[in-house]
Amino acid sequence: MVIVTLLNALMCNRFRFFMHIYNLTYLYDTRSIMSEITIKHLAKQLNLATSTVSRALNDSHEISDKTKKRVVELAKALNFQPNAYARGLREQKSKTIGIIVPDRVNHFFNLVIEGMETVCRANGYSLIVYNSYEDVAQEKKIVYGLLGGKVDAVVMSLADEEKEVEHLKWLQERNIPIIFFDRIAQNVMGSKYVTNDQEAAYIGTKHLLEKGCKKTVFLGLSNTSSVGMARKKGFIQAHEELEIPLSSSSFLEFGHDDVQNQAILEKLFYKLDRPDGVLAAAEKLGLSAYRALAKTKIKVPNQVKIVSFTNMQVADLLNPPLSTIAQPAFDLGSACATELIKGLKDKKTDFSLDKKIIIPSVFTARESSQ
Repeated sequence: MVIVTLLNALMCNRFRFFMHIYNLTYLYDTRSIMSEITIKHLAKQLNLATSTVSRALNDSHEISDKTKKRVVELAKALNFQPNAYARGLREQKSKTIGIIVPDRVNHFFNLVIEGMETVCRANGYSLIVYNSYEDVAQEKKIVYGLLGGKVDAVVMSLADEEKEVEHLKWLQERNIPIIFFDRIAQNVMGSKYVTNDQEAAYIGTKHLLEKGCKKTVFLGLSNTSSVGMARKKGFIQAHEELEIPLSSSSFLEFGHDDVQNQAILEKLFYKLDRPDGVLAAAEKLGLSAYRALAKTKIKVPNQVKIVSFTNMQVADLLNPPLSTIAQPAFDLGSACATELIKGLKDKKTDFSLDKKIIIPSVFTARESSQ
């Protein structure tokens, strides 16, 4: 009796095992069949031409609503997945946009990417992100790699605006549209999305001066970008308007080494004649200034007030909360992607037309400058 029971159990287990294998095989075969469904299969079952099915799936105005409904319903029932790669080869389009940024870690560029990604995803485009690391040689390598048609268009902020831009013209010669943002190429035709850097710096500086600062300092990155120069002009403009004198010591330039930048700022704040107001023209300089002030035990805003350009989303959580000039990064990215995709779909758009689109920044006064 025991032996019979054991044999029955073994048979049941074996049966379950074979059924499990059968189910897996069936599932695999079903998925394989589904993955192999093509437009030709749909056309054959519906007794339609493949071109009609293709146009119906692409919502063409040439196809009646009744036919579209039949095609879409069968496609859903058979789990039809259109081959985007094959379509791209036929249309000689990759449905991909490349974005080149000089500093992937910066919150500003991350938000630009997010804005672009949102629009691309909604329109069936992919986005590839490249980092030039503030290096023109690296930027050239990236551009050269894109000449083969990996992307349909490029959005970029330059590593350095003053150095050669011949490699950017390579893209245009291959009919790959370029849109610039933030750091723009003055000598290359095309759309350029920027913000009101000079006006924003003027507003932030005037705020510091009206709060009683008598000796303010401008912290800028040591490059010749149009962005940095515009912010410097805004800083000067506010002082001239309020007739507060400036000197060579009112302007400090920094590199990209955060540790070295902080050390320089610590020496500055240790001085008896230290500044009582700071306008940081870049996020990393604003953070370095905060760390240096904490290290030297200088009280913010009682002894030194500070305003910084930054898109940092936790600025209000710093101690004290940081007064910021936030660029419309997400909107810049969204606008760039929208123009590109609209132009790519239209096919008649002239991307070589030179135009500048200004989207204003937003100044938010917080405790650090009160």
